[in-house]
Amino acid sequence: MEPDIMASILSIPCPRVVRIFSPGDLQALLDIRQSLFDLPGSTFFSTWNFFLDPCAGFTGVTCSSDDSNVNFLRVSVLTLGTGLTDSPGLGGTLPHSISNLTALNELVIFPGKISGPIPTNIGPKLPFLRLLSISSNRFLGPIPTALSNLPFLHTLDLSQNQLQGPIPSSLLSSNPSLKVLLLAYNGGLFGSIPSELTSAPNLLHLDLRGNSFTGSLPPLPATLRFLSASLNSLSGLLYLDSPALEFVDLSYNGFSGAFPLSIFALPRLSSIFLSHNNFSGDVSLPFSSEPTPRWAVVDVSHNMLTGELPAGLAASATLYLNGNRFTGAVPEEYIASVYNGSMNTLYAQDNYLTVFSRPVATGMAVPATASLCLSHNCMVPPAEATSGCPSSVQAQLPRPAYQCRAPAGGRH
Repeated sequence: MEPDIMASILSIPCPRVVRIFSPGDLQALLDIRQSLFDLPGSTFFSTWNFFLDPCAGFTGVTCSSDDSNVNFLRVSVLTLGTGLTDSPGLGGTLPHSISNLTALNELVIFPGKISGPIPTNIGPKLPFLRLLSISSNRFLGPIPTALSNLPFLHTLDLSQNQLQGPIPSSLLSSNPSLKVLLLAYNGGLFGSIPSELTSAPNLLHLDLRGNSFTGSLPPLPATLRFLSASLNSLSGLLYLDSPALEFVDLSYNGFSGAFPLSIFALPRLSSIFLSHNNFSGDVSLPFSSEPTPRWAVVDVSHNMLTGELPAGLAASATLYLNGNRFTGAVPEEYIASVYNGSMNTLYAQDNYLTVFSRPVATGMAVPATASLCLSHNCMVPPAEATSGCPSSVQAQLPRPAYQCRAPAGGRH
C-alpha cells in the first residue's frame, strides 16, 4: 500500500485523543475491496475511498474502541452490500484475510453472487462474532467445522447457497449461545440431522428446508420454537414433545406410521404443516370448545389417514385434510366453525366423505371470506361446498360408487 494512504488513515483526529486505526483491519478491508466487486447496478463500494477514514465514510463499516486499548479503533460490524431489493449485490470471493478483523461482532453479506468456499479460518479468529449472515449467494463446499466454539454466536444464516455435505455436529454442541440456525435451500446438504440437536442449550429457530437430509428426526431441544425441515428425505416415526414449539413444518418428507397425536397437546403450537408424508391410521382428537381458534393452520393433507374426521380440529382457523382416506360425515363442529366464521379455510376434497349437513338455523350462509372445498368425495356436496375449491379441482365430480365401497385400497 502507498505510504501516504496508510499514514492518512492510521491517524484519525478526535476531540481529545488521536485514535489509531488497526493496520490489520485496514489491510483486511483492502483485500476485501480487491476480492469483491459491485455487480452491474450496484454502487456499494462507491464510498470506499482509502484516502478517507473507513470508520467515518465507508458504507457498511462500523468501528469501536479496542477492548484492550481505547485509543485503538477496530471494525466491529461489517455489512457487505445494501440489501435493497433493486440492488444486484456483490460478486467475487471472500478473502481469507477477513479473519484479521478479529474484533468483529457482526458479519453480514447481503444477497448477491459471491462464490467460493467459506474461509475456514473465519471461526477461530473471530471469537467475538455474534451474527454471521451470508445468505442468498453462491458459497459452496462444506460448512466449516471452524464455525464451532464461538461462545457468543447468536445467529448463523448460511441459507440459499450451494453448500454441500453434513452438518458438523459441533455446530450444535459447541456454540452455547446459538439461538438461530438457518441452512435452508442449499440442496447439497445431506446426511442425518446430528443427535447433538437434542442438547443445543438455547436454540430457538431451526430452518433446514430444501436440502437432502435423511434418517429420523432426533428429539428436539426444549427451547425450540420454530422448526422447518420440509422438502427433505426424512423418514421413520415422528414424535414431537418440545413444549416451546410454535411453528412446525415437516411437509414433503417420508415420515410414516401413526400420526403423532402428541403434537396437538403442545401448549404454544399454532402452525402445523405435515402434508405430503406417509402417515396412516386414524387421527383421534375429540372436540374441545375454545373461545378462539387454537391453531392458525393445520395441514395434514396428502397422507394416508383413515377413519372419521377428528372433531377436535374444528379449533383450526385454516384446515387442510385433502388427499387422504377419511370417511363418514363432515363433523357438525367443522360446519359450525365455517358458518360462524372462526374457520376461514376447510379443504377436505379427495377423500371418501359421505355427508355434509347445512346448519339447521335458517338464513345462515358460508361467509364470503371463507374457502370451503369438498369436491371428489362419496357425495354430491352443495354448491357452497365447492365454490371455494382451487381452480384445478372445482370441476371434479363425486367419486364413482365402486371407489366408495372400498376406500381402504392403494394411494389415490
